[in-house]
Formats: sequence, C-alpha cells, structure tokens
Amino acid sequence: MDSKTFHRPLLPILVFSLLVVSSFCRSDKKIYPNNHTAAFRSENQLKKLKLIQADLNRINKFPVKTIQSPDGDFIDCVETHRQLAFDHPLLKGKKPLDPPERPYNQSHSGEVETEVFQLWSMSGEFCPEGTVPIRRTTEEDMLRASSVQRFGRKASGDSPSKGHEYAVGFVVGGQYYGAQASMTVWKPRVNYPFEFSLSQIWLVSGTFPHDLNSIEAGWQVYPRMYGDNNPRFFTYWTSDAYQATGCYNLVCPGFVQTNRRIALGAAIAPTSSYNGTQFDISLLVWKDPKHGDWWLEYGSGVVIGYWPALLFTHLRSHATKTVWRRGGE
Repeated sequence: MDSKTFHRPLLPILVFSLLVVSSFCRSDKKIYPNNHTAAFRSENQLKKLKLIQADLNRINKFPVKTIQSPDGDFIDCVETHRQLAFDHPLLKGKKPLDPPERPYNQSHSGEVETEVFQLWSMSGEFCPEGTVPIRRTTEEDMLRASSVQRFGRKASGDSPSKGHEYAVGFVVGGQYYGAQASMTVWKPRVNYPFEFSLSQIWLVSGTFPHDLNSIEAGWQVYPRMYGDNNPRFFTYWTSDAYQATGCYNLVCPGFVQTNRRIALGAAIAPTSSYNGTQFDISLLVWKDPKHGDWWLEYGSGVVIGYWPALLFTHLRSHATKTVWRRGGE
C-alpha cells in the first residue's frame, strides 16, 4: 500500500469530524441565548403580571354585592364614597354631591323613561342604596391593552383627525354650558380589535396637543377595551389632550358616579336592527352654574354622575366647542 492510497481515506474522516464538532458548537450557541431569552421573557412577564395585579387591586374596590351580567361581566356594588374617584389627590376626603337644581326647564313627553337599558340589569336586580354599580376590571382586560400604563386611555398624541372616520356636527365660536343628543344604538362590526366605533357628545376647550380639556359620553363598540363586540355606555375625560390625565369610565380617579342603576362600561340592550325596531338613548351634559361641575343625565332627568370642575383648567369656565359625532377610530 503506497502513501497515496494510505492518506486518501483521512480527508473525508477529518471533514466529518470537523462537521460534528462544528455542529456541537453551533448547537451550544443556539441553546444558551435561547435559555437567556426565555428567562428574560419570563421575568418580564412576571413583572407585568405583578404590575397588573397591583393596578387591579387599586381599581377594583371591595364590593358589598356583586351581580353577574348575562354577557359575563361582573358588576360590583361599591359604596358611593369609596369609589375610585375619591382616590384623586384633589378629591380625597370629599363626598359625592347631590344633584344641584337644574338651570333649565325639564320637559317630559308623558312617557316614563326606563333605566333598564343594560344587560346586567335586565333581571331587575340593582345595587342597594348607598352604592354604585362598577364594571369589574379583569386581568384579561388589562392584557388586551397596548400597555399596562395606557390601560383605559386613548393613545397619547392622538389628534381628533388622525385615523378617524366619522360623521360630525358641531358648534364653535361661543361659550357652551351643555349639550344633548338622542343616539340610535347599533351593533356595528369592528374589523380589528384596536379599532372602535362610537356615537357621542363631545365638549372641548383648550388646544391640541397641549392643554385640550375634553368631556365625552355616548356608546361604543371596542373589542380591545371590553373583549367583545357589544355596544357599551361610556364616558371619557382629559385635561391635557389625552397625555397623562383622564380615562374611560371609572378605571381612573375622576368621574363621580351617583346612580345605583346604571353602570359605565356595561353592555347596552336592546340594539337597533336594519329595517326593524330602532332603539336609542338620550344623554344630556350640563354645567352647574353655582359650583361649576359637569353633570351627566340619561333619559328624562336620570342623573348618572358628574365630572368635578377641579379636574379641568379651561372647562372650569365653559366649553368653546360642542361636537356630536358618530363613526370609527
């Protein structure tokens, strides 16, 4: 056997050995970073869940009674003076106000308005005297949000014309102290979870994007916020153009609820049908001329609650624009 025939088989053996060693080296490089990434993700998830739990403990006050809605919501009956609004630094130690005398003549059609227009109250069960119904915020609600910090808030820097498609009517150029609307309630299909469709009253003062003051009330279909496609009764407020203040409904200190039979954020029923029965809700927002708070009413004089004047800067005085709009965002 000559040297050529002796050395030929070594080349494939050496190549094979190098491939095996190389394969193990690459495997090690893949395994360890992935383990670190998994651990990092688990740590981040744990921090997020702890943050969510802390927020839930802050938002959900201890109820004296809980009512389960047919759509799966839990409505907690919380003592009126213990609701989240009074965690606000400017409202601490204060008590909910009684509705003041209205600065307008209340006209009645002769028909008695019913307060039963939400799924949770269809059974005729309501919260006891001295309490208010609050839709319980869940971990699932917060996990659907774009971030825990922005839960219950509109996107910061989201101008009223950015990404919005809606029909609008408005008055501007004067001093406005209230607005009223009758809104037909539908159940529109929302294509994407981060979109929503609404019908609302909107009172504003100040300028965007710095110091806009806003009060909003109406109904909306918002899967990311509520987890379904039901139209829901909502309110919103901000005093700094949606940057750091305000929120939907009662998920942050601000709006003070006084009504024990209507829950903000709860599903509305029935809804309108095409070529069929139409169902609407009537809302009125008005400013108390004595104390300056903005009150919200449903139907024929059913008071729901109020936005304290001290939450605002420009709206402490009056609104400079009143908007009625319907559409998508």
